[in-house]
Amino acid sequence: MAKDLYHYIVKTALEKEGWNITNDPYYLSVMDSPDYEIDLAAEKVVGAEKEGRKIAVEIKSFTAASIPHEFNKALGQYLGYHLFLSVQEPDRKLYLAVPEDVYLKFFTKQSTIFTIKHYHLNIIVYCVTTQTILSWHEN
Repeated sequence: MAKDLYHYIVKTALEKEGWNITNDPYYLSVMDSPDYEIDLAAEKVVGAEKEGRKIAVEIKSFTAASIPHEFNKALGQYLGYHLFLSVQEPDRKLYLAVPEDVYLKFFTKQSTIFTIKHYHLNIIVYCVTTQTILSWHEN
């Protein structure tokens, strides 16, 4: 499967924050489902004797003409991935990575916030130019 336009930017941004990329891509294979691919999986050790945090990240660039259409596609992917991830590896938290400009333009709208909260989407906001994570939003 083709990688998203900003795949390597998000990967670099996560590594800058100390995340170890463990899978690129992360394959989901649950029940009789086709093999789904989440863009990245990463782990971060919280402390010397503590269990590390595990995440899976679906990266989106939202470069198409219609951001709402792209959001609806991303939401559908996220919900399917979240469901199967809860079976395959329930301790791994799923995130949707979105670029800062799209986040500010679309993800701060009341209707989008309502959708994000309703479906409990976890969001990572990244900066394309600095290749950094700007914020983490957990729901």
